[in-house]
Amino acid sequence: MRFKGLDLNLLVALDALMTERNLTAAARKINLSQPAMSAAVARLRTYFRDELFTMRGRELVPTSRAEGLAAPIREALLHIQLSIISRDTFDPEQSTRRFRVILSDFMTIIFFRKIIDRIAREAPAVRFDLLPFSDEPDELLRRGEIDFLIAPELFMSGAHPKATLFEETLACVGCRSNKELSRQLTIEGYMSMGHVAAKFGRSLRPNIEEWFLLEHGLKRRIEIVVQGFSMIPPVVLDTVRIGTMPLRLAKHFEKLMPLRIVEPPLPLPAFTEAIQWPAFHNTDPASIWMRRLLLEEASNMALLAKISSSRRRC
Repeated sequence: MRFKGLDLNLLVALDALMTERNLTAAARKINLSQPAMSAAVARLRTYFRDELFTMRGRELVPTSRAEGLAAPIREALLHIQLSIISRDTFDPEQSTRRFRVILSDFMTIIFFRKIIDRIAREAPAVRFDLLPFSDEPDELLRRGEIDFLIAPELFMSGAHPKATLFEETLACVGCRSNKELSRQLTIEGYMSMGHVAAKFGRSLRPNIEEWFLLEHGLKRRIEIVVQGFSMIPPVVLDTVRIGTMPLRLAKHFEKLMPLRIVEPPLPLPAFTEAIQWPAFHNTDPASIWMRRLLLEEASNMALLAKISSSRRRC
C-alpha cells in the first residue's frame, strides 16, 4: 500500500533495521529474505534521499536522518498495533503475552516474585522478560521496547504515566561478627568503614543513599561496587565492611545469612517504588490488567507491613 508515494511496508522494514542494526536479523524479524530486505533498503534510500545506514563491520550505523525517522515510525506502528490490530478484549487465562519489565534485584526478590506466583495461577501462559537497568529507560519506553519500568519514583521522568507502589526505607548491613555494629553506628564509624555499594546500568549510576550523601558533601570509602543490592550481603560476610540497602531485602537475607542490620547514623530518606509504562499503552487491555495486578499486590504488601509494625508496637 502506498501513501503519498511511500510504500508503507517499507516503514516496517526501517523499524526492524533500526531495532536490530543488522540486515540479516532485521530480515528474519519481519519474515523477509535477505535480498528482499536489501531491496527495501535501496528503496528507502531513494525515497528519503539519504543513505540511512552505513556499515561498521556487520553492524548498521544509522545516519542522523534515520535516527530522526526512528521514533515517529515506531510510535505510528505501535499505535496501529494497539488500536487496530490487537483485540479489544484480553483474556488472561488464554493469553500468551510476554511482558518485558526493567526492575532491580530488590524488586524482583521482594515484590515481583509475588506477581509471578499469582500469574502462574491466573494466567499460566503469560511470560516475562525481567531486564536489568538501562541507562536510557525513557527511550526504551518511548520506543515500546519495554512494557514496564519499576524503579524509585524520583528517578522517573514525567514523559510517561506512572503509579506508586509502596514506600521503602534503607538500612545498613554487615557481618554479625563485625564489632563496629554491636553498638549504635555513628557517622564517624560509618564513614571510616569500607563500603560495598550497589550501582546500576553500564554507567554504574549511584543509588539513592549515595545521591543523598553527595548532596551533603559526604563521600564514603567504597571498596567494592556490585551490580545489585542482593550481592551486598554475601560480600560483607566475614569482613568489617558494611553496605546500605533496602530494609525489606536486608531482612530477607538476615534469615539466610549471619547478618546484622543497623539503622544508618544519618537520616537517609525513604523512597517510593513506582511503575511506569509507555503512554500509548494507556488503553491496552493487557497493560491495564497487569497494572491492576501490580497495584493490588503492592497494596497487599503495604497492608501487611502496617499490620506487622502495629504488632511490634503492642
